Amino acid sequence: MTLLRDFSPDPVPPAAPVPSPARRRGLRATALVAAPVLAAGLLGVVVAGGGTATAGAVGAGSFTETRPAGALLPKGCGAISTNPRTFTTADAPAGAIPTNDWWSSLIWKRNNCTGSEVLHAHPLAFKTENNGLGLSYTTTPAISGTATGVGEFHYPYTEDVRVGLAGLTAPVVKAAGWTDWTVTADWSDGSRTMRATIGHGLPFSYYTVNGGTAQLTTAGTPAVWRNSGATIGFTVRGHDYVAYAPSGATWTVNGTGISSTLAGKGYFSVAVLPGGGDRAALADTYGRYAHAHVTGTRMSYTYSPSAGTVRTTYAFTTTPREGSETKTVVALYPHQWRSLTGATPIGQTYVSARGAMRVLTGVPSFTTSMRFTGVLPEVPAVGDSSGADLATVTGYLNAEQGNPEGVSGTDTYWAGKGLGRAARIAEIADQLGQTSVRDAALTAMRNRLTNWLTAGSGETGQLFYYDRNWGTLIGYPASYGSDEDLNDHHFHYGYFIAAAATLAKFDPGWADDSRYGGMVDLLIRDANNYDRADSRFPYLRDFDIYAGHDWASGLAPFFAGNNQESSSEGMNFANALIQWGQATGDTAVRDAGVYLWTTQSAAISEYWFDVYDQNFPAAFGHKTVGMVWGDGGSYSTWFSAAPEMIQGINMLPITGGHLYLGDFPEYVKANYAELVTNKGGPPTVWQDIIWEFLALGDGEQALRNFRANSGFTSEEGESKAHTFHWIRNLAALGTVDTTVTANHPLAKVFVKNGVRTYVASNITARPLTVTFSTGVTLAVPAGKTATSGAYTWSGGNATGGGTVPTGPPPTTTPSPTPTSASPTPTSASPSPSAPGSLKPVRYLRSGGGLDGTAGTAGTVNVAAASGNSDGTPTNPQVFTATGLTGTYTGGATAFDLAVDAGTAVGNGVQLRVSYDLTGNGGFERVETYRYFATDPVPGAEHYRQTQGLLSATGTLGNLAGGTVRVEVWNAIGGAPTILGVGNGSTVTLPHGS
Repeated sequence: MTLLRDFSPDPVPPAAPVPSPARRRGLRATALVAAPVLAAGLLGVVVAGGGTATAGAVGAGSFTETRPAGALLPKGCGAISTNPRTFTTADAPAGAIPTNDWWSSLIWKRNNCTGSEVLHAHPLAFKTENNGLGLSYTTTPAISGTATGVGEFHYPYTEDVRVGLAGLTAPVVKAAGWTDWTVTADWSDGSRTMRATIGHGLPFSYYTVNGGTAQLTTAGTPAVWRNSGATIGFTVRGHDYVAYAPSGATWTVNGTGISSTLAGKGYFSVAVLPGGGDRAALADTYGRYAHAHVTGTRMSYTYSPSAGTVRTTYAFTTTPREGSETKTVVALYPHQWRSLTGATPIGQTYVSARGAMRVLTGVPSFTTSMRFTGVLPEVPAVGDSSGADLATVTGYLNAEQGNPEGVSGTDTYWAGKGLGRAARIAEIADQLGQTSVRDAALTAMRNRLTNWLTAGSGETGQLFYYDRNWGTLIGYPASYGSDEDLNDHHFHYGYFIAAAATLAKFDPGWADDSRYGGMVDLLIRDANNYDRADSRFPYLRDFDIYAGHDWASGLAPFFAGNNQESSSEGMNFANALIQWGQATGDTAVRDAGVYLWTTQSAAISEYWFDVYDQNFPAAFGHKTVGMVWGDGGSYSTWFSAAPEMIQGINMLPITGGHLYLGDFPEYVKANYAELVTNKGGPPTVWQDIIWEFLALGDGEQALRNFRANSGFTSEEGESKAHTFHWIRNLAALGTVDTTVTANHPLAKVFVKNGVRTYVASNITARPLTVTFSTGVTLAVPAGKTATSGAYTWSGGNATGGGTVPTGPPPTTTPSPTPTSASPTPTSASPSPSAPGSLKPVRYLRSGGGLDGTAGTAGTVNVAAASGNSDGTPTNPQVFTATGLTGTYTGGATAFDLAVDAGTAVGNGVQLRVSYDLTGNGGFERVETYRYFATDPVPGAEHYRQTQGLLSATGTLGNLAGGTVRVEVWNAIGGAPTILGVGNGSTVTLPHGS
């Protein structure tokens, strides 16, 4: 998930990655300082804000252990969840807690302080409530929107069965354990206890209980088709379930209740069956494995450079509750079963939001094998190295010499975007011998990275802070929820790591662990820790191991579960690991990157692009989604309804690590054609991103597009130099050839008119011979990229050939951290509103205005609650805008209120937004959001739409002289709340001019 972003763990297998000797040196240096931090964190110590920064030295770099004054921290349910272990049991695993997994809302409890949000595991979805676990198997999608506009599909949670104990009412459901793709939830009310293990791909849920009778409550009277001894099969809402009790037990049916004393043995399991076939026979097959409870899962991978393959094994640990069976039943996602080796699924399949899930019965594990087809630092200059095209790209490069980073953002995302832009310029300039431009880009990158990777005494911004409770490294200034929601760390840090990899090739001393390499490694470990032995960070925080892709966030404050927009920015992180690991000789990091890149590229092809046209519901009508949700997908973004941005968000940034986008050239052209159809013509924004993507399917057409309209405005992370270089050279190279692999990770094969071009990059100081799977060998000189044609480029790299600036960076003054009252930016490409046009960002103003411009900072008091007013505005502060005309973009209301209850305990502030679309006095759409429990600490907090909707009536549409009314009141609590106005609180309408 990306809220208000730019645009928005069983023995260790032999394949588990281990740090290289060089990296272990860096780890020791880090651990010496940071070990007390972890110990304190496990004791639940909270880091206080403000004061003098305590720095943890990592070589020449450092992080701070003291939160900068005013900086936001992660939090879940009100003031009690500054430590996520509030919501874990005493016997839960030690170490950092997974924060961004499919089940992490069980720990976050942002909206649901008792249980969790919906946990979309597939084929089942679950929801933990205080009296048990809800099960949903939805097989019919809900589709909305249009085939040419914003649209979405969901398989929404609709409860079939709730599993619990008679009389169970737990005050809070906690996490008792977790493994690579399972979680165990715990209920206890003092006299009754229940634990349930659920997971990705598991048609079973497993229960151990004490103190009561097992109780299954169905949605309507169940149709029982088997009730024989310990097994009962029943159908509810058209779905077949089977409950398996211990031998000697029986089940009793009473209306919508199904119960069993379990013969006093305290365990059982419940399975949902796939449709089709003989359900009785299938119930018997599943029954063989029903009491082999899955108690652990573990993934292991092996990258073989010589074979050019990534083999991934998904293993299950089971505990036989009775009998000796240790195998299980598992359902595989499409990206898994398409690459499955050594096993054959049964005929029946499950319906899921990711497409058909195929079933293996009686297995202890399964293995996939995928081809790794290579990445490059940059496409080679086979087409713009001479003549007029050289003059063109040189002109573009020279124009960048003064400001290669382009953007000047100070937060982690925008600083990263600038670093990524500069890295592309440095790579191209080096290829073409433009050493002065290259050196300017390297200097800018060095200065920016060195500043961020050093937490100086008294420094309050452009630094990294380690939070001991949440096991995370947060960069401040943060952006788009990277602090309080732990959003997007792989997005932000991927840019830093990729830039560091480019710099490491030219200045290897800078990247040494004794200097800044150790800090770069910490950024890697925070976002996706590749080392299971390092308990400071969760293993692969942002990567969903079984689903095969990243989640941008794990708090999941929506019915649809987690989500992620920019799969391509996730791939930017994976590529960055490959490039950094190759540049520093760290094979553990490199191999982790190869695993992430290979697995996720397959998942993107399936779930964002649906290249086989098998996974999206037929009525959805789109060839791509902008966002993948836990329960579906949507042709939309958080920030724009423009087709260029909906589709382009899964293309940028364009780098040599993004050639996977061209694995299906015909699909590329179909994707582009949909954009033109939905747009009603060629792209008018983000043309560079769209044409660079098109070049992977039709380079010549992309080049014609560029030449005909080279005066476009570049996307913030792009430059004309890179856009032209990419398109011009792909027009010469043709399309990606995925049938060929190499024994070197920095290699790629292209084909045009049936003729292959082999490309390999050597960033070492020694000559290299690369062998491709076709038998072709390519000699690559030290520090160069070679092709199988006549062209090779010479450049500086680590072997010399150019003067690379060295020495300390200039002293800089960090930009101040934004105050808590500062509104969060909501647009990737902000542009001033035209005179008279609707301004969607509205500021709450003193006097009750809801204006399109900010006013002077101020506050108003929101009266104390009069009893419980949850959902009903009582003594509200009201803000109104009238005469609004604008087009509904298909998005949702967003808001960011600065609220402060001082030292008052138990306050909860609430917001309602009402839309009178035509100004006739009737409100066609009314949205009431869940109240926000303020903490008893003076200082403004952010109340945002992430709290989720409490209720909504009516439908949004275009505004035609319309009125929007915002009401803010206290739903609970005995004290007033201070509300920031003027420039402190905003509501963003889902409307454009």
